[in-house]
Amino acid sequence: MHHASIRTANIHRAIAFYSLLGFEMETQFTAGITLACWMTGLQGRIELLQIPEPQPAPDCFHDEHYTGYYHLSFDLTETVASLPNWLESLSKQFEHASHQLATEVAPLQVLLPPQQQMIGDRVYEVAFIADADGLPLEFLRMMTA
Repeated sequence: MHHASIRTANIHRAIAFYSLLGFEMETQFTAGITLACWMTGLQGRIELLQIPEPQPAPDCFHDEHYTGYYHLSFDLTETVASLPNWLESLSKQFEHASHQLATEVAPLQVLLPPQQQMIGDRVYEVAFIADADGLPLEFLRMMTA
């Protein structure tokens, strides 16, 4: 996949959010009349597009009747020894950043704390957080056999 595109109400808040996750700016550009960028990190690339006159995003995480794209998922198996410890450290980073840049960074919103989940014949640690616009992001780590 080349990239996943995310429409955002405020590209500066979205850039700050994804930067704290470890993404780095690849390039900035305009798409029609709107600001846009590509950011790389967590073994992938995202495109952020600022939407003029945005409306609130649907709550696809809690609405059991929602149909459509659900979330992005990032595999941390090779980079993280413990998903709970990683999420705790990330929460502290967001808390610190929210004190420094209150207009651009909010404290991290955890939608689902880390838990173990059986997927096929493997056990994963799985957690969900909300991005700057409230969209769900999944983080998983395969447990060792």
